[in-house]
Amino acid sequence: MSDTVGSALLRRYIGRRLVALRLHAGLTQEVAAQRLQRARATLGRMEEGHEGVRFRDYEVRAILDLYGASEKDVQLLLALTAETRNGRRKSWWHDYTETALPEWFGLYVSLEDSAEAIRQYEPELVPGLLQTRAYAEQVTRVPAGHIPEDESERRVRVRMERQSLLHRHRPPAPQLSVILNESVLHRIAGNEKIMADQFTHLLDLTGQATVSIRILPFAAGLHGGMASAFTLLDFPRDPHTSELLEPPLVYVDTLTGAMYLHKPDEVAAYELAWRDLVDRTLDEESSRRMINSALKGLHND
Repeated sequence: MSDTVGSALLRRYIGRRLVALRLHAGLTQEVAAQRLQRARATLGRMEEGHEGVRFRDYEVRAILDLYGASEKDVQLLLALTAETRNGRRKSWWHDYTETALPEWFGLYVSLEDSAEAIRQYEPELVPGLLQTRAYAEQVTRVPAGHIPEDESERRVRVRMERQSLLHRHRPPAPQLSVILNESVLHRIAGNEKIMADQFTHLLDLTGQATVSIRILPFAAGLHGGMASAFTLLDFPRDPHTSELLEPPLVYVDTLTGAMYLHKPDEVAAYELAWRDLVDRTLDEESSRRMINSALKGLHND
């Protein structure tokens, strides 16, 4: 499992299994902590999958014994928690979480890094995973004065680092499916040179088997993405149990924070919006032609 899922994802999965076993035993977090002679906050961090928690075998066994876990669950949790101690790969974003990533975005980056599939709808801008450096530099400076220049530079650096997941081999790169509103092709970021390079970059990316870029034309009329941009993240399954390591979730970015939507009815609403968008978009080849037309239009002006 160590080469297929990220540490943050695995820890969250372990935490959910611990919560399920505790609830099945009819124990509150407070009562369980008292019986284990541990601080409630410590048990809470374990159940939240906090990165700083060390899952020691004797502690895990004590918890599972209190919960009356089956031998199958004991062996599974011991194997999973051992994975968190076995020198798992350090993701690039760990170096940025204390300096260049707001807490709310650091969570998203860790989940993005572990996703099996990423689906994004963007009505205004080329999304971060597809941006050139020059385009990203323009985007992070809007609105002017919102963040200091040095922080803007760090965010651009982070954005460029994030794109490495599109080219990795172990674990496999996620399947990235992006739908861009046609307006993205007409909104100039900086100048025509920056846009020409950005369009060329998009065309290059469409040659990757794991990247799909489609355009929602103005002619599509009203559509399921009218409310906002959004990202749907889908996660891999535990090879031991075939259970999802993390339920699908929706990420909605804002100027000062983010919303993480994971309730089944919330995710279902965005799944419906995504299907509506897919039904209205151009196919990949027609989308390439539209991007190429926008590129040629820049050169002709």
